[in-house]
Amino acid sequence: MKVEIQSIHFSPDGKLVDFVNKKLEKISLIDDGLIKTDVFLKIDKPESPENKIAEIRVHSTKGEYFAKKQCNTFEESIDLSVQALRKQVLRQKGR
Repeated sequence: MKVEIQSIHFSPDGKLVDFVNKKLEKISLIDDGLIKTDVFLKIDKPESPENKIAEIRVHSTKGEYFAKKQCNTFEESIDLSVQALRKQVLRQKGR
């Protein structure tokens, strides 16, 4: 599965990129029909505490999955987004 990470208004460090790839590997183990994943990392308003947004769109042979979460850290928002995507993939696989 191909993973594209786009960060808006900042440049992610290597640890964050590795964290994203590691989390998305878990989804690819559930469904082998995943083709491509687009990850968008944004900072909403610098003055507010919960300003880190992660949007993840997964393209699959069975359809498309999407999750968007906003938290204090990118790691937390990515983790919650991946959990939501995992539920969607499992629900689709169960059909």
